[in-house]
This record gives sequence, C-alpha cells and structure tokens, in this order.
Amino acid sequence: MGEVEEVTPTMEKVLRIQRVFINLLDSYSSGNIGKFLSNCVVGAALEEVTEEEEEEDESKSATTDGFSRLKEGTFQIVGTLSKPEGVRPNFAMETYSSISREDLLMRLLECDVIIYNITEVAQQAEEAIWAVSALNEEVSHFEKRKVFILVSTVMTWARSKPLDPDDSEVPFTEEDYRRRKHHPNFLDHINAEKMVLKFGKNQAKKFATYVVAAGLQYGAEGGILHHFFKMAWAGEVPALPVFGDGTNVIPAIHVLDLAGVIQNIIDHVPKLRYLVTVDESVHTLEDLVKCISKNTGTGKIQRLPKENAFLAKDLTQECLDQLLVNLRMEALFVKENFNIRWVAQTGFVENISNILKEYKQSRGLLPIKICILGPPAVGKSSITEALSKHYKLHHIKVKDVISEAIAKLEAIVTPKEEGQEEKEGEEEEEEEEEEENVEEAQELLDGIKENMEQNAGRLEDQYLIRFVKEKLKSMPCRNQGYILDGFPKTYDQAKDLFNQEEEEEEEDVRGKIFPFDKLIIPELVCVLDASDEFLKERVMNLPESVVAGTHYSQDRFLRALGNYRELNTEDESVLNYFDEIEIHPIHIDVGKLEDPQNRLAIKQLIKEIGEPRNYGLTAEEKAEEERKAAEERLAREAAEEAEREHQEAMEMAEKMARWEEWNKRLEEVKREERELLEAQSIPLRNYLMTHVMPTLMQGLNECCKVRPDDPVDFLAEYLFKNNPELQ
Repeated sequence: MGEVEEVTPTMEKVLRIQRVFINLLDSYSSGNIGKFLSNCVVGAALEEVTEEEEEEDESKSATTDGFSRLKEGTFQIVGTLSKPEGVRPNFAMETYSSISREDLLMRLLECDVIIYNITEVAQQAEEAIWAVSALNEEVSHFEKRKVFILVSTVMTWARSKPLDPDDSEVPFTEEDYRRRKHHPNFLDHINAEKMVLKFGKNQAKKFATYVVAAGLQYGAEGGILHHFFKMAWAGEVPALPVFGDGTNVIPAIHVLDLAGVIQNIIDHVPKLRYLVTVDESVHTLEDLVKCISKNTGTGKIQRLPKENAFLAKDLTQECLDQLLVNLRMEALFVKENFNIRWVAQTGFVENISNILKEYKQSRGLLPIKICILGPPAVGKSSITEALSKHYKLHHIKVKDVISEAIAKLEAIVTPKEEGQEEKEGEEEEEEEEEEENVEEAQELLDGIKENMEQNAGRLEDQYLIRFVKEKLKSMPCRNQGYILDGFPKTYDQAKDLFNQEEEEEEEDVRGKIFPFDKLIIPELVCVLDASDEFLKERVMNLPESVVAGTHYSQDRFLRALGNYRELNTEDESVLNYFDEIEIHPIHIDVGKLEDPQNRLAIKQLIKEIGEPRNYGLTAEEKAEEERKAAEERLAREAAEEAEREHQEAMEMAEKMARWEEWNKRLEEVKREERELLEAQSIPLRNYLMTHVMPTLMQGLNECCKVRPDDPVDFLAEYLFKNNPELQ
C-alpha cells in the first residue's frame, strides 16, 4: 500500500494549487467534478472531518443549480467544452472550445492541476496522452509542481483473472493494478493509463501523475443508470429490463464521492499513483435495477437476453459493457488514507432515497399536484383534460378510480390459469404476496358490492377515500403528479383524504392545527364557478346525444347543483379545509370570461402552475412536432413564393403597361415635332427659292466655267457681288 506524502498543512503552501483544468466541463461526470471542486477550499481535505461537518454536509443539497461560492480560497475551475456553442457552466472561470493544441497547451501550463476525464468520451484518451506528453516535455520550465490526474474506469480490469481461483469473491485492490486485464473495447483507456503512469514515474517532485479507476458513476442527473430511471419514471414498460441473469457484480461510485477522491489527491499528493475508486457495496445489476423499479416504477423487473440490450436506443456499447461487467473491487487506499465527506459510501441501494431526491431535483422532475373543484357543468372535466395533456399528468376521476380498484380486486381473487402461472414464474415474490392478500381482497370486494347495492350504486366515503388515497400514493402520481377532478366535495372528505396516517402524526405535527400528508396534498387548488343561470343555460344548450344517460338531465343536474351550493354554504366546507392548511384556492368565474371552450381559464391556470416538470417530449413526439413544423414551414414558404410570384407578375404587367404608354406618348411627341418643323420651314424655303437659289445657280455655272483654285472663295465673292438686296 502506498503512503501519503507529508504535506505541511499551512494555508500559504496549500494555496499554491488553485487553478484546475478539467476537460469537457459540459458533460455529466466532468461537470459534477468541476462543480464540486469549485466549492472546496484548497487544503480542506488535509483536516479531519468532524461529525458536525458531516451533519452539515448531509443537510446541504449537492445538486442545486451551481454551488454557492461563499467560501474564500476555493479551486478555480477552467476547462474545455464538447460543443463550440455550449453554455459556460456558472462554476467555471474560463472555458475553451475549438482551440488548437498549441493554445490548449498554453492554457494547461497556466494550471496547477490538470484533470482528464475519459470515462464518458473514449476519444478523449488520445488527447489525454498528448496532454501528459506535452506537459512532460515542459517539466524543466515548471516553476512549481503540477499534478496530472487521469479519471479512467474499472473496465480496464474487466477481464482480470481472479486472485484466488477457488474463491471468486476476493476483491481486487490498488496493489493488483499490474495484473489488470482490460475489456477489448477499452484498449484506449488502458493505453492512456500506462502513459500517464510512465511520465510521472521519474519526476514526481515536479510532475505528479495519477490514475483513478472509477466504478460505474451514479448520482446527480443519473449517469448510465439514467436510462432505467427515465423508463421507470415515465412508466413506459410494466417491468424494468435486466439484461442477462443479472447476477454480475458492478463496482460503482457516486459521482460526488469520485470528486471527493480527486480533491484528496490534489491536497494530499500521495505516493501511490494508481487508485481504485468504488463504494463499499457489492451490488449486482439485478440489485440496481430492482431498486430503481421499486422506488420509481412498478417494482417489477424482467430478465431479457443480453442481445436485447443492443435494442435500447439510449445505451451505447460502452454503457452496455459497464452494465454487463462482473468485477469485485475494493478501494482500500482511499478508505484508509483520505478524508472524504461521503455521499453514498454504503452504495446505491442503501442510499436510494437521497439519490432519487437529488436526481429528480437535478432534472426538475417534481410532481405537479392540482385539485379542480366547482359546480356541475362549469367545465371541470374539459379544463382538467386539457391541463393533464399539457403537463402529462394523471387525470383522476372518482368514477374511474372506483372501477379500477374493483377490477384490481377481482383480478386478485380470480384464480390464474396454468399458462399464466408459468409465464409469471419469475415473479414468485409478488405471487406469494398476492396469495396472502386473496382473502383480504375477497372480503373487501364483498363489502364494496354490498355497500353499492344498499346505496343505489353509490359507494360510502370509507371505501371512496381509501381508493382515491391509494391512487394518489401510487408511483405514477408520485412521479408525475395528478389532477383531481371534482373531489373532495366536503370538509370531512378532504380531511380524511389528505390527513396523515395516525402513526405518522407525532413526527410531523410541528405546531400545525392538524397534520396533512405532504406526499399527496395538492399544491394548487382551483375553484371554478359561475351563476346558476349561466350553468342552466349551458346545460340546456348541450346536444341531446351528450345529455342522454348523464347527470346533465334536468332533474339530476338541478339536484346536483343544489347539493353543491348547500355543501359550500356550510360552516365547514372543502374550501375552508384548504384555507386552514394555508393552501388558498384560486377562484375563476367562468361565466364572466364568456369563453365556451374555457381557453381563457386554461391559459390563466397554466400561467399560475408554470412550466411542465418532466423530461419534455419523447422521441416520437419530437419527430411529430418536427414533421408538423416542417410541413408548416413548407406551406408558409410555398405561400410566400406564390405571393412573391403574384407580386412580380403584377409589377411586370404594370411595367409593360407603363412602357406601352410611354412609347405611345413618344410617337405623339415626334409627330408633333415633325409637323412643327415643317410648318416653321415653309417661309425659309420660300425665301431661299425666291432670292438665293437663282443667284447660287448662276454662281455655280460661272464657277464651272472659270475653274478657280479656291471654288469656295470664288463662290462666296460671287454671291456677295451679285446679292440682289445690295443692288
């Protein structure tokens, strides 16, 4: 086992290491490491962690939108981005994208610590080798020691032979790193590890290099396990898939615990250059998937052939390799020598509640819980339906809840067929539980049927509250949220539905009038209302086909409206209940909006509720939206093109008309000019014919006879002498 170098824990010496370079700051792993380090005081890992500090750290949320930079002397984070247009993380001082190797080397030389994370993008291994080689050539110019940390993966150990052939449970540790055999798809990773260790071997005092072999990373936004979280949260499948038999052991580490190890390496600068970073758990793939399913989904898993894993769109080959690895590892050096404020030291399963909480907060997957109340025919169902589609929430109607509950009870008490039992052979635990509950379910079902017979098809509150509460506590409603349509109707129903169970009351009473169940209580209550005249007129205008067989018939509607008014004028109404627990209802007068489709009411509620809190559109929905957008764009472009062609045709026709008019006017002007010139030339022509031409003809004849040397002078002199006017 390696030793930790003696470091004088004086702040003056420790503060030398401040500037930290991390590649791909906009990726999951590097981003969380950078965010963590940006909130760590340089040298803090040299001090022992007290119990008070541990409690304080546990109370802080590690997945908020950026860590608060209130402490002085924290690490200054710089690094590269994977995309040129990427947004710079708020914890980074500088980010670089699309820069040359020469410029990147200059940035690296400015840093005290260089971290290259190759766990997510294998192509970064080549850049990491270049970086450590280029820095090694500049060692003679280093003013102080630089630390280079390569964050690699335990997949470089994936094909290692067991330490004890007779005992496969003996874990690998850092001391065995020379015996490691890499997975065929992780050749670049092990080559990068060897190069980093090679360059730091001889010049450790000026250039210390480290390799961190990290287990499968989880926590914060989810990492590779995000695929299973999303599938369970959205309820896309009845059971989460386990590829293969699921018995393979996967070494894992919370991404913030990995960041804590890196912080300790920077502060301690240990002599050991190769460190394994995994938590203390020995979880199989089945353990991980079953835990996610139980706490986020249906609680069921389904074993599939390994080949089926390649059909998963969200899982790359590299991700699948990590999910299918079978490897036992132990991080002895980290556990014995470092001071880490562990987030999940005992592993994924034991810390699932905190992991799930931070996962949902990181991705904004917070449930939206709404209760819509109001008189009959006010538009509750149509508004609730529109909101449930917009926010992808579960629309809870009391009638549907009762039908679903009865169907579920009947399915439990109905004996299964032989073929069905064989098909569900994998779910033995669930079957045993169902067998135990058959008698209880039969008793409940008999009580329900008897109660409905005695009350003309209606169900008493004791059953109604039980079924609605079970529905609100179901995993889909806990994940996405719900919209409760027109229930509860009375103060007692609200109190029985939302109050905490008796065994929980002592913990959370905390001075309140009465405790309520935070898990199912709505965050927004909306009361729709309108005058009786408005509601009666709306029902009267409904088509006969819609009214037939519903409570909108005249007698039933008037009776229901009267009951609603009576219940809401009592001293203790359902609205009083929500006011008492300080959830003040929003009142919307539908009659005053004058909007038969309730679009204005829906718009007002969407404004109150805010943005959706889910994953956004699915791939199919995105493709459909893109298709519609493309069609709209093409239609718009075609309309614009037609309008432009029409405009050009009109302009051309107008231009031709102007051209013809101009030519016509030009011909007219020319004709007028000719006539004017002819009229003006007549007197001159007459004068020439009478007085000039005779003398000119005589002069020309005379010139022909004499033949002078200069005919022009001769003719001019002749005309001057024989000018009739002078004579």
